[in-house]
Order: sequence, then C-alpha cells, then structure tokens
Amino acid sequence: MSFVGKKFPNLTVDAMNEMGDTFKVNVLEEAVNNKKKVVLFWYPKDFTFVCPTELHAFEAAKAEFEKRNCIVIGASCDTPEVHFAWLSTSKDNGGIEGVTYPILADSNRNLSSTLGILDITNEEYNEETGVVTVEGDNVTYRATYIIDEKGTVVHESINHMPLGRNVAEFLRLVDAYTHVQEKGEVCPANWEEGKDAMQANAKSTADYLSSH
Repeated sequence: MSFVGKKFPNLTVDAMNEMGDTFKVNVLEEAVNNKKKVVLFWYPKDFTFVCPTELHAFEAAKAEFEKRNCIVIGASCDTPEVHFAWLSTSKDNGGIEGVTYPILADSNRNLSSTLGILDITNEEYNEETGVVTVEGDNVTYRATYIIDEKGTVVHESINHMPLGRNVAEFLRLVDAYTHVQEKGEVCPANWEEGKDAMQANAKSTADYLSSH
C-alpha cells in the first residue's frame, strides 16, 4: 500500500545517534512539531556493502537538506547496539563513523511492517504449532519517504537491494515540492531550482511545451 498523500504512520521507534545515545523518534511528530520536512531512508543491513555508501552520501548532503528546512533520518531493522558498533567503525573499515543524523532501530519491525517494505516473499502460518514462517531476510528494501511539515507523505520510492540511491534526486524533489508550496506552480519533468515551472492548466502546459 502506498502512503503518498496520506499521513505518515504515527509510530514511535528506538533510534541511535553517533554519541551512543538510545532515544525514541516518532517521524510524524518530528515533521509536525518542528515544522520541517523529513527525508527518511531505509536500508537493509548494517555492516554490508551498498549501505555505507548511502549513509555517507546522505551525511555529505545533510547541510544541504538542513538549508531546505529538512531533517534526514536513516533506518533499518538492526538494533541500537549494532547501529552504534557500526557508527564506531571507521570508513576505511567499512563503517559509518562520522554520520551524525539519527538512525532508527526498528528491530521489532513495527514501522517497516506497517509501511510494507520488508523483503518477505512468502509467509505461512502453521495452525498446529501456531508458528509463522517467512521466506526472505525480513529486512527492508531501500525505501525512501519525503514527509512534509503537516506529516503528509509527498514522495515514496523503493529500490531493490543492489540499487543504491542518488541523494541529489531527493534534494531536487524537496526543492520541487517547496516550489509547489511557495509558488503554487507545478514542476514539469526534469525540473530543477531556477528552471521554469507551470500553472496547472492547459494554456500554461501548451505555453511551456511550445518554448521547451
């Protein structure tokens, strides 16, 4: 089920920061209470391969997101303790030392299950034993959400495990949605900050297409 156009789930999850502090984060409340946009990105596992490249890329762009009144939050199903072990491992050794945004530890999978982003390919319930078994690692795909200041999901995307994200695209999407909010215009294909946008009517579309 897509959450685009809907409120982000009102769930509180454990999180870890670079100082080794475990605390609670409610993504919906982070957006609404702070009147900020949130970029929440999920990755499959700590101590793996594509994942650290993405966490470092989001850290490198963190200041750009902050300029746009936007919070960055990472997330996986690992525990807070595993997150901290990874945060304490140097980049040269495959770690994410230097990452400063919070990382959700959805180890009970309450939020990721609600979002429907776990890689479960088959689920079976044994009536005799009462045991549920699943196929797949039961970890998340590379899902990304942009949530606006009212807690509404305005973007949702999901990559398969081998496909790393382009962080610049999420900056572009934040820019585009901010333009919509501030100017009341809609953003055409490949729009970037400073380029022409359109009014949401047929004449404006025709004028745009005739000049581009």
